Amino acid sequence: MSSSTTNTFSGEPKKTSGQLHSAKGTVVESVGNLTGVSSWQQSGKQEHAAGEGEYKAAQSKGYAEGTAYRLTGKKDSIVGAVTGDRSQEVSGNVRHDKGEAQQDINRNV
Repeated sequence: MSSSTTNTFSGEPKKTSGQLHSAKGTVVESVGNLTGVSSWQQSGKQEHAAGEGEYKAAQSKGYAEGTAYRLTGKKDSIVGAVTGDRSQEVSGNVRHDKGEAQQDINRNV
């Protein structure tokens, strides 16, 4: 992936930089449309598409991480309840709830 589609520091897709690239691409494309400069139009379209792709990749990654938190949290909660380890049960419930919140934030609308 090029640096316009991923965060240059971590290599991971980020929602905020995806939104930034998407908006910047829209502006560049609009300037190209107003001035008739086709290279700006094309460049803007490409950056907008790359930004949208990065945003969706980050969203998918966040949703998958939330799923993993929910599953491990549920497992820990059940194991804690069965073994009588109240601390493990509570921490499992917390992890499960964190995963559920992360899924909600990253759910496709």
